[in-house]
Amino acid sequence: MTCLRIRDAHAGDRDLLADWAVAMAWETEHKNLDPDTTRAGVAAGLGDAAKARYYVAMQQAEVAGGETIALPVGTLMLTREWSDWRNGDWWWIQSVYVPPEHRRHGVFAALYRHVEQLAKKTPGVVGLRLYVERD
Repeated sequence: MTCLRIRDAHAGDRDLLADWAVAMAWETEHKNLDPDTTRAGVAAGLGDAAKARYYVAMQQAEVAGGETIALPVGTLMLTREWSDWRNGDWWWIQSVYVPPEHRRHGVFAALYRHVEQLAKKTPGVVGLRLYVERD
């Protein structure tokens, strides 16, 4: 498995995250998302943690001249759902995307472990749920 670093997404990631959301919607549901609407939606999530939190997996890569840079290789988004039954928040894992060339290298596992550790450290979080499109 490749060594990955997980970081919070920031406003500069908007276009990448929107492009990945468009790709994910096509791959999973054969839906064509409007890129402008998707960019606006990602920007809204990035700008308001109550709406969403995004995380980006980064991998070290060597480029021409031997320089090492960090490349984004995957993402996921968290949203919250209040549970009156448990008096706490469920964290929903959604909008997971790993480009095809980075799949099967532990990217999602690293993102999940990061979010799992955050959930364990955050008072009031009662569990994680993964949104899956079955069709």
